[in-house]
Amino acid sequence: MANKPDSAGDILSIEKITKKFSGVRVLDTISFTIQRGEIMGLIGENGAGKSTLIKIISGIYQPSSGALRLEGRETEIPDYITAKKLGIAIVPQEFNLINTLTVFENIFLGNEIRNKAGLLDKPRMRELAAKQLERLKMPIEVNHLISNLSVAEKQMVEISKALMLDAKILIMDEPTTTLTGHEVETLFSLMRDLKKQGVTIIFVSHKLNEIKTICDRVTVLRDGKLISVNEVFSINEEDIARYMIGRTDFRQIFPPKLPRPVENVVLEAENITIDGLLRDVNFSLRKGEILGFAGLVGSGRTELAEAIMGLRGRNSGTLKLNGKVLQIRSAADAVRYKLGYLSEDRQGKGIVQGFNLSQNITLISLRQYLWGAFINKQAEMAKTREYIKAFRIMAASQRMALRYLSGGNQQKVYLSRWMDTDPEILILDEPTRGIDVNAKQEIYEFIHQLAERGISCIVISSELEEVIGLCSRVYIMREGSISGCLEGNHVNEEEIMFHATGISGNGVSGGANASGESLSSGRKIR
Repeated sequence: MANKPDSAGDILSIEKITKKFSGVRVLDTISFTIQRGEIMGLIGENGAGKSTLIKIISGIYQPSSGALRLEGRETEIPDYITAKKLGIAIVPQEFNLINTLTVFENIFLGNEIRNKAGLLDKPRMRELAAKQLERLKMPIEVNHLISNLSVAEKQMVEISKALMLDAKILIMDEPTTTLTGHEVETLFSLMRDLKKQGVTIIFVSHKLNEIKTICDRVTVLRDGKLISVNEVFSINEEDIARYMIGRTDFRQIFPPKLPRPVENVVLEAENITIDGLLRDVNFSLRKGEILGFAGLVGSGRTELAEAIMGLRGRNSGTLKLNGKVLQIRSAADAVRYKLGYLSEDRQGKGIVQGFNLSQNITLISLRQYLWGAFINKQAEMAKTREYIKAFRIMAASQRMALRYLSGGNQQKVYLSRWMDTDPEILILDEPTRGIDVNAKQEIYEFIHQLAERGISCIVISSELEEVIGLCSRVYIMREGSISGCLEGNHVNEEEIMFHATGISGNGVSGGANASGESLSSGRKIR
């Protein structure tokens, strides 16, 4: 159970805050207070208004009406620079990093240290950045370019960047979605230390167990309205979910598992190798199968997906589609072979923030909407309406730029884009990152429906309950290689972690080794 705030008194009062976009009310007279030195959870479904509210607090948006009081004084925050001067910092869900700059340059971006001559004091910035990352127990080389980092490493850079500001109020928007359990514990330990120092933290998360673990109180928004503010010890996870969703009937979040197909291998990988990243990776995927890939951050799962899609060159190895060797040298080649890939880096490699819904959805499949030299806008918009209905995308208009949509609705648009290519194999890398429980259930059901239609799905996830709940068979990767393959009742947290950490011999039976050999029967799992 979380402790009471260490310092008494309200540091921030939110008073009747309302925000409208194009006449659509996304926040409706929100009022509550946050105490100095507390960790306040902020939760709600995608589109509930969480992101809009924290953007108002951090000066990125201006309220249509209402006021903010900081330490008792009514305060206008016209921009993020002003917010930083007032001691408000944000760790955004979508990264604000510059890929062509180094780690230390990003950490000090806008807050550079200069020497007596007025020049950038790069040695000092490198030193402080390294200490901050060491504090986070994240061994990232500060001279590395951001473009070379994994999503989890980028997350830690964003956290380091915010911590450098010595903030009074630290807003953390879904900071754990790409982190392993160990990294989450490290982050929570740091949050508790900051709390003892009197720092106030607004913690936005869709993970109810994390809210219960780290927060003092939890605020629930639904459809732009304040539903409740409760101390976490007085409310359980089911109650929080009910407040979020507004209903009392809860079905199992995962649909019933489909039986594992026994015939029709559609995709085979043989000895896929990328120097320094992947080593002799072998796996098979059957028609209509939901196949899981688990492993710790840095195990090579994303790199394997990118190699399959032609986004990374292979040093050796073969891919076969329906028994025929594939020559995939680019993503365009993969699309022609009816492969699709939902990247874990939605913002960096997925959606285009400035494009509207239709432009994002038809970005890959645009050729089918061409009418001579022109785009058939009516057909494009009609198809977009179909996806809006199918995925329950919440948007005021098809012409709305994606930057104004919540993370969950952006993800649905991104998924719609790949469905518009009519894929036969779909790779989903962290498909529910930053998505609330209700939207997760919708996506799980959709993956299930795809498999029932004969579309083969590969699900890569850092959330073990996701691969356990969805997949009848799971490959586990460690240090760039397949360390095991599990199926049936052996798809459980304990056995997955044994393989992921390299201690698979300790009492585990019935899975498979790195070559796909069953550990219990000696037969091939293909």
